[in-house]
Amino acid sequence: MAERKARDCGGLLLLRSTLSFLLSQASQLTDFFNGPLAMSAEDTVKIALVYSDRFLGHRTTPGHPERPERLTAIIDGLKKSGLYDRLLHLAPEPAPRELVEAVHDPEYVERARITCRSGTPFLDCMDCPVCEESFETALLAAGAGLAAVDAVAAGKAGAAFCAVRPPGHHAERDRAMGFCMFNNLAIAARYARRQHGLERILIVDFDVHHPNSTQATFYEDPGVLLFSIHRYPFYPGTGARGETGAGEGRGTNINVPFAAGRGMTGYRKAFEEELGPAAAAFDPDLVLISAGFDAHQRDPLGGMELTSADYGELTSMVAAIAREHCGGRIVSFLEGGYDLQALSTAVPEHIKALH
Repeated sequence: MAERKARDCGGLLLLRSTLSFLLSQASQLTDFFNGPLAMSAEDTVKIALVYSDRFLGHRTTPGHPERPERLTAIIDGLKKSGLYDRLLHLAPEPAPRELVEAVHDPEYVERARITCRSGTPFLDCMDCPVCEESFETALLAAGAGLAAVDAVAAGKAGAAFCAVRPPGHHAERDRAMGFCMFNNLAIAARYARRQHGLERILIVDFDVHHPNSTQATFYEDPGVLLFSIHRYPFYPGTGARGETGAGEGRGTNINVPFAAGRGMTGYRKAFEEELGPAAAAFDPDLVLISAGFDAHQRDPLGGMELTSADYGELTSMVAAIAREHCGGRIVSFLEGGYDLQALSTAVPEHIKALH
């Protein structure tokens, strides 16, 4: 009997020791996955980075805020954060002109080609400087969105970030505007419907400037819900509360205009009280983000007060919507953001939160 009790006691001690070891290991694993470089489910579903050094070939005038160094700052920031090697790297191809012309007037597309090839220094306005390589670079930026949509729709990537230039959300149907040549996101939205049957598309734009082109493209479209949070009144002059859509699209255009100096409290409240309920009622098949980082407190143009960590939190809120309604499918596009240090820290926070 005494020998049996001794064996039972020894077994209990071994069990307690094993449990203690497992708990300590679990704590270490929790610390690892919640650490500064953590990405939820990173080992099973990748986040895609769609990028090419060819985007640096779009050369603007000296001192222009939309410059190639924006992208080199982002890539350097991703490498410094440790995220770069953990991403699925996709190389884009130029978008076919017929897909670009699903959003833009064919005459404008041809004028853009001729203007760039001729060496004319500006396209349509002084804030859109171009060079001989700009037309091909703009087609490549549009093509990045197509590659990202393909990867996310096929399940090859859980989400994707397109590090592209020139940006797109100001480019109108028939003219360049606001540093933008073609609306990369709008082209991708039309493609997602045509190629993959993703009919209901939620677009979230948190650039400090209102997306006049995106709004105009889908203003009467009930299959696209546009949510834009931006400074107002401000460039480009659109984005008032009363601009809610027209025809069958009435009510699917949500503008949240803010005065200069607004910080995260206002943004968080708008995402919780306006974006969340609207997205739940809409039930999207795909989420697209116009990711402008010019509402950052360091940005020279924006005049707002977001931090790099704030961008991670806002993105997490959008990612939660995508997980609930469309299997987490998100494609994000770089829009504005002109302080290099802010880009190098805010974009990694954004990408990490996309999952």
